[in-house]
Amino acid sequence: MWSIRERTLKMIMEASKDSYPNEFGAFLRAEHNIIYEIALLPGTINGNVHVIFPMYSIPIDFTYVGSVHSHPSGNTHPSDADLHMFSNTGPVHIIVGYPYNLNNFSAYTRNGDPLKLEIL
Repeated sequence: MWSIRERTLKMIMEASKDSYPNEFGAFLRAEHNIIYEIALLPGTINGNVHVIFPMYSIPIDFTYVGSVHSHPSGNTHPSDADLHMFSNTGPVHIIVGYPYNLNNFSAYTRNGDPLKLEIL
């Protein structure tokens, strides 16, 4: 079971609001299956329908467990591109949707299966 600190989820929502109408994207850091921080990857490109992570610059850091990105449309279901990225970047992934509140997010496994994420 995965959990996320409420303050971390609030930070994700605020960063997503700041990036609107573009998508926001970052990597997730966790310890003992508790997501406690996001990590911004230098060189990330945020567009209105995409986030492009420069995968070659991800540091070797075993606390990175997946990704988070926003969907300005409000839809929190993964696209085919999202599913491809999930499969390469860790066991847990979060998509947050407009209007970016604590009720509008979904979590997924690397295979794209829904994942229950408890807020601590």
